[in-house]
Amino acid sequence: MGEFNKEKEIVEDATLGVSILEPVKRDYAEIKHSGVLRMITSYSSDSYFLHRGIQSGFEYELVKNFAKENDLALEVIIVGEHDNPYDLLNSGEGDIIANNYTVNNERRRVVEFTRPYNLVDQIVVYSKNLGENPESITELEDITIAVRRNSSYYARIKQLNKEGFNINIEVVPDDLDTEALLYQVANGKYMATVADDNIFDASSKYMDGLVRGPVIANRDSIAWAIRKNAPDLERNLNRYLYKHFRFGDDGIPKRSEFLNVLRRRYFEGGSKIEAYFKPEMIASEVGVISPYDSLIQVIAEEFELDWVMMTSMAAQESKFDQYSESWAGAVGIMQILPRYSKISVDSLYIPEVNIREGARILRENLNHYSYMDTTNQWKFALATYNSGQGHIADARRLAIDHNDDPNDWDSVAKALLRLMQRKYYQNARYGFARGIETVRYVNEITNRNNTYLAILALSNNQNSPMPSILGIKSVN
Repeated sequence: MGEFNKEKEIVEDATLGVSILEPVKRDYAEIKHSGVLRMITSYSSDSYFLHRGIQSGFEYELVKNFAKENDLALEVIIVGEHDNPYDLLNSGEGDIIANNYTVNNERRRVVEFTRPYNLVDQIVVYSKNLGENPESITELEDITIAVRRNSSYYARIKQLNKEGFNINIEVVPDDLDTEALLYQVANGKYMATVADDNIFDASSKYMDGLVRGPVIANRDSIAWAIRKNAPDLERNLNRYLYKHFRFGDDGIPKRSEFLNVLRRRYFEGGSKIEAYFKPEMIASEVGVISPYDSLIQVIAEEFELDWVMMTSMAAQESKFDQYSESWAGAVGIMQILPRYSKISVDSLYIPEVNIREGARILRENLNHYSYMDTTNQWKFALATYNSGQGHIADARRLAIDHNDDPNDWDSVAKALLRLMQRKYYQNARYGFARGIETVRYVNEITNRNNTYLAILALSNNQNSPMPSILGIKSVN
C-alpha cells in the first residue's frame, strides 16, 4: 500500500469534499512491483456487485481484463459511507477510480483522466407519481431534483442555473449513488433525479415507476480517474482503452467486440442485472455474499475459522459450483482432492460435506503455522491448501538460503517463484512448483476477503443501494 506524507497541507475542496490534493508516488512501475492493481468503485449494477457470490459488473470486468493482460491481480476497494474516492486515490489506498465517472473541470483539479471508453447523455428522471412531466429544461422550475453534491449532475445543474434556468436542487448524501437515487425516485421518495442515459436504460428495465425526462447534457465522456503523477499508468491504460473504444473519422464511436459484449451484459438487461434487482429470480438461498453464507458460517464457527475468508476461498476454488471438477481431480465447492480425504467421492459433491472437509483441512493448516502472526498464519495456510505442505516447506528452505525470513509470506512468495526455475527446483525435495499460481491464489483470496468485508459493512448502511442481492432493503 502506498505511503503518503501526513505532514503535507490539507486543503478542503467545497464541491468534491477532497482533503488530500497531493498524490502519493505510485505509478505503473510501483503497481507492477506490488503485483496488485487497486480499483476504487461503488457497489452498483453498472460498476461492481456480487452475482451468486461471484464478482461482476461492467467496470469490474473492463478493469479486470486490463489487469489480466498486464499480469496483475485486481483488488476492489468499495467506497464506504464516509470515504471520499478522490482521497482514496491520492492517498494510495487505490490506483484507479472506475465508477462511470463523467470527465469535468471540477474533477480535473484533483485527478487525471484516461481517454474515454463511453459517451453518455445526462437526463432528468421523474417519479411516475409526479403527474405532468416536463419535456424541456425550461419547464423544470417547479421540479426539485435530488442529486449528490459530489456528482457531475450537481455541477451541470449549477451551470444551468448560472445560464438563467431556475432549477431547484435537493442535495442528498454522497453515499447514495445514481442507482440508489433512481430506486428512491421509483418509490416516490424524491420527485426527480439525474442519471446517465445508459444507467437509466438498464435500471428502468427492472425498476417500475421511472419516467424519462429531458436531456440536460449531451455526449459526456466517461473515463477512469487516476493520480495526476502517474503518467506511465495513464499511458498503459490509454493503450488498452484505445483497443476497445475510439472515434472514427466520422466522429462515431467504434467499440471492440469485448466492449460490446460487456455493454449488452450490463446495460441492455442481462440475467445478472435482473438478478441484482429481483432476488426472487435466484432459486437458491441468497446470503449477503454467497448462496452458502449460512452454511459456511455454521461450519466456520465449528472449526473456529473466519467465515468471510472461507467464502472468499470457495469463490476462488469453484465459484460456488458444487459440481466443479479441476484438471487435477479436485471436486466440489472447496475443491477437495479425493485421495487426501476419507470421504467418498460422491459425498464430496454435497455442499455441507465438502465445505466441512475443506474447513477441516484449513484448520489443520492454520494449526501447523500457529506460531506465526495472524496475517502470515492465514497466508501460509492458504498457500498450503493450494500447493501442499511439501512445496511450501521447499520454499521456506529456499528463503533461508537467500537470507530471507521463512516465517514471512512475502519472502516465501519470492522463493515460490524461484521454484519455477530449474536451477532451484532441481535441488528441491518436492521439485517444480507452480509458484506463480500459489502466489496469485493467496493474493486474490486476501484481496477478495477485504472486498467482501467492505460489502458486509455497506450492507449494514440504511442508505445502501443494494436492495436485493444482499437481501436488504433500501430506505424508501
